[in-house]
Amino acid sequence: MATSPELRMTISLNVLEHLGINLYSNVPAVLSEIVANAWDADADAVHIEWDRNSGRITIQDDGIGMTPDDINDRFLNVGYCRRDDQPGRTAKGRIPMGRKGIGKLSSFSIAETIDVETVKDGRRSAFRMQVEKIRDAVKGKEGNGTYKPEILPTDGSSFTTGTRIKLDDIRRRQTIRTPQALRKRIARRFSIIGPKHGFAVFIDGKKVVPSDRDYYDKIQYIWTYGDQQETLDLCEGLREENVDRRDDAIRESRLTIDGWLATVTEVRHLKDEDGDNLNRIAIFVRGKMAQEDMLTDFSERGIYASYLIGELRVDDLDRYDGPGTERDDDAATSSRQRIVEDDDRYRKLRGVIAGEMKHIQNRWEVLRRKEGTRKALQIPEVKAWIEELKAPIRKKAERWLGKLNRIRIDDDGGEQRQMMKHAVLAFEVYRINENLEKLEGIGDDNVQAALDIFGELDDLESNLYGQIVKERIEVIRTLQDKIDENAREKVIQQYLFDHLWLLDPSWERAEGSEVMETRVRKIFGDVDAELSEEELKGRLDIAYRKTAGKHVIIELKRPQTRIGILDIVPRQIEKYYTGMRKMLDQQNLQDPIEIVLLLGTEPREWNDETRKTPALGTLRQYHARIVFYDQLLNDAYEAYRKYLDRRLLVDRLAKVMQAIDDYAPDDYAPEDGN
Repeated sequence: MATSPELRMTISLNVLEHLGINLYSNVPAVLSEIVANAWDADADAVHIEWDRNSGRITIQDDGIGMTPDDINDRFLNVGYCRRDDQPGRTAKGRIPMGRKGIGKLSSFSIAETIDVETVKDGRRSAFRMQVEKIRDAVKGKEGNGTYKPEILPTDGSSFTTGTRIKLDDIRRRQTIRTPQALRKRIARRFSIIGPKHGFAVFIDGKKVVPSDRDYYDKIQYIWTYGDQQETLDLCEGLREENVDRRDDAIRESRLTIDGWLATVTEVRHLKDEDGDNLNRIAIFVRGKMAQEDMLTDFSERGIYASYLIGELRVDDLDRYDGPGTERDDDAATSSRQRIVEDDDRYRKLRGVIAGEMKHIQNRWEVLRRKEGTRKALQIPEVKAWIEELKAPIRKKAERWLGKLNRIRIDDDGGEQRQMMKHAVLAFEVYRINENLEKLEGIGDDNVQAALDIFGELDDLESNLYGQIVKERIEVIRTLQDKIDENAREKVIQQYLFDHLWLLDPSWERAEGSEVMETRVRKIFGDVDAELSEEELKGRLDIAYRKTAGKHVIIELKRPQTRIGILDIVPRQIEKYYTGMRKMLDQQNLQDPIEIVLLLGTEPREWNDETRKTPALGTLRQYHARIVFYDQLLNDAYEAYRKYLDRRLLVDRLAKVMQAIDDYAPDDYAPEDGN
């Protein structure tokens, strides 16, 4: 019988590619692993220094450090698990974060060269690891699967305990923008940051504190689990503290859940300037982020979910306290950046959060509605308008205004004010409709009640049109401010043909006339065929519209083009008019025709009064007129302003609309830096 060959398993240094170089994606994640090791080493403080000139990152802690034996047996032993040899808490009573012994490899994700200096019990050690040399060892299989780091001198070491790690030749430097951005990300990855935990992290000499997470001050409503006084003290914008939660569901899950779920005041507060998505529920285990976002598990579509943020600490997801114990159970994936989704505890946690989110949704809708009403009533004119309504209608108006606060808005107040104005007007329409339903109950002896309702309709119509006019004036004023020699053509061409009210306030809407427009285009083509290349270049655009019962042809000349009226009348204007008239006669239509020439420069005849008068007479003969670019917006503005000035004397809601425009409470004020 043949002897069986010796069997052996070989662990290749290629694991560094998978568990180190390719495992982590950004600098904060790597530094978090080093900070976690310092926590496990009972350090009181960790100092991170970033040299922008050299690109070097130095991390130093005052923990217990390592002896040469510790370096070989623990640090250089890939996969070494501290909890196997030292189960339970550290000497300072801390619950260790490390578990799988691969976090030390994370440095290879961002650095080509890593120097380690460490001191323990007065014994100093220093060595260098280089990714390129490790890869060479893997390829050549030198040292039978063993890589030997370069020993460094220790003469320059001055610290008496702890470990210093230097990361050189940094890759992905773009992931670190500023020290503040790094402090923010480190603060968000640990729940043990803060004085009550006896652990401090410094970045470029400045301590990382819980407020560096930069979202507590944006929280509006919060649901807390366990003692969260430290968090509550940081939430300066809370409207209500500890709104009711579902403690029974948490108890039934038999999970120990600590932390909070909250909603912010505005969606924009969750758009982090450094690229982080704060619309998330982060899961922490043993003080360190174990899963950056659990909210994505729920595919929640409710509006409230876009305002949601949370931090939940669930240590039950890592019960491992050493081999052979009853609590040998860790739900983390190998990457240590997610939780195993099939784990029973994770499923229970997901069920608890799903229930909490549904509860939060119901409460959020009520709270936001009340808050919306409160903000609306801060405007005295709005409050007075509501108080004038009859009691049953008043309650409906308050609820109606409150609902606006449940609509997702991303701006800093302008859109909110606009929506409030429209809400007031819309409610007036609703109120009138309710009154119209009462008309059926009005008898011959109470005609005055009907007349009162008709009067309210007239009043509302005036208010609605007055608001439209006011908004049009703002459009005109904005265009006037922006128009210059370079932008003039583009602005006029874009707006004029679709907004004929700029030419004439009576031209409110262009009527659908696609078939007629096709025929008019043929007239344009016939005229173009007889024009010179220079004349064609002088034209910016030409269009046909039917509006207010008129057939209107508008020709835009380039601002710098100077024309002669007596030259273009027989070649263009006369042919436009006669062609249009012939087409209408064939359809037995007597509709009026108007031709508008939009010019940037006065015609040549304007220099001579004896030529200007007959030129104007010729234009009138073909129902044509000239409008100048400089006069266009000003004339439109004046036409609407006069109307608005008259209506301001009688509009019942004009003061309410103006007050909303002028109102700028703290809730709407844009924040510094946004």
